[in-house]
Amino acid sequence: MKHYDAIIIGAGQAGVPLAKKLAEAGKKTAIIEKRVVGGTCINDGCTPTKAMIASAKLAHQASKAETLGLEIAKVKVDFKKIVDRKNQIVAQFRSAAEKGIASTKGLKLYAGKAKFTGKKEITVSLENGKEAVLTADWVFINTGAKTVIPDIEGLNETEYLTSTSILELDEIPAHLVVIGGNYIGLEFGQMFSRFGSKVTIIEKSRSIIAREDNDVSEVLTEILEKEKIEIMTDAQVNKVKSLGRNQVSVEVKVGKGTKRIQASHLLLAVGRAPQTDDLGLAYCGVKTDDKGHVIVNQKLETNVKGVFALGDVKGGPAFTHIAYNDYTIVYRNLMEGTKYTTKDRPIPYCMFTDPQLARIGISESEAKAQQLPYKVAVMPMSAVARGIETAETNGLMKAIVDVKTKKILGAAILASEGGEIMSVLQMAMEGGITYDQIRYSVFAHPTYTESLNNLFMKIED
Repeated sequence: MKHYDAIIIGAGQAGVPLAKKLAEAGKKTAIIEKRVVGGTCINDGCTPTKAMIASAKLAHQASKAETLGLEIAKVKVDFKKIVDRKNQIVAQFRSAAEKGIASTKGLKLYAGKAKFTGKKEITVSLENGKEAVLTADWVFINTGAKTVIPDIEGLNETEYLTSTSILELDEIPAHLVVIGGNYIGLEFGQMFSRFGSKVTIIEKSRSIIAREDNDVSEVLTEILEKEKIEIMTDAQVNKVKSLGRNQVSVEVKVGKGTKRIQASHLLLAVGRAPQTDDLGLAYCGVKTDDKGHVIVNQKLETNVKGVFALGDVKGGPAFTHIAYNDYTIVYRNLMEGTKYTTKDRPIPYCMFTDPQLARIGISESEAKAQQLPYKVAVMPMSAVARGIETAETNGLMKAIVDVKTKKILGAAILASEGGEIMSVLQMAMEGGITYDQIRYSVFAHPTYTESLNNLFMKIED
């Protein structure tokens, strides 16, 4: 049995920097990883998908080059090169994380599966078949989440893809059916459509990205349908059936009728679940909610003193940047004596469809539900000078403001560089800058951000 000052279970985007900082601060630290260092983000999430989306976007831009007065021969998609580039980038990022761990004095990496066997005792089933029993004063759970496999008739006998396995394809699907019309499903759906796949997206809610305002969802739906992506909403998959290699039949209930779709590949994108099933949490007394998420307080500590949870495993917004912020909160509180909490922290996020959908703060529907005194500013990207000049006129800018304080409550930016525009509004919100100040601010011309002047001109005082 080996004792450490701190043990981190999971080498993801919270676990790695936390382990390094604790070790650098003089704490004897262990980090345990059952798969590969870097977590979902580096290995089969943000990094690989955004690398491939960049290729898909360029293929799409080339296809509409005539709009800008250019003649380009038919674009040929070399999928092998796209995948090779993606793999090289993943390997680069993963290697950097591995080297960071290896070069940190006082930090030990255990490659294996961790399970609590006591309050702060963890048994690691190592790759070599042996076991290591570790104890610590502090334990940090950073095990992330995994793909939810829905209960669909025939699914157990049918080959399907997840957000992880789809990145391992060596061929472009002839017809990709995506079950789930939210961030993961839409990013993959548009990407493979631009590579040449026929794509059908099936969503059980009344609209795709159902958490967003109706007008935002409707505009994105229109954009995707113009790219010949079939979107089925209010639709429920009843059953699936394998018809042979790269042949699957999908039976969908739509309204009062039933539709059968024959496709080559099936992608499951209905959500993610916390990886807590086999952690042995019962042995340490850590409580979870009804979905398996580790329950934490605002300082990210569980009901067991000295045991913390960070990232997707604890529920709430499942974003890399939130996991990283979790690490900074915990580290500063424990090592610097601060009292930071997760209360009222901003939750920005960006979906990398093209155009991007970036969000900060509350939506109009949320403002309405909270009965806030609000006004809305909406401007189509077709009215944005920079968008017109670059032929990027799809989407809209939308902001919600407080009538009394004139502060910005939230924004949805569906635009070519939506994430960057949203970040400007986030800084304004955090700094208490009001919408009327932005209305008359001086921004460089011609930029996308400059159009925030015109956006807030839409609000009548």
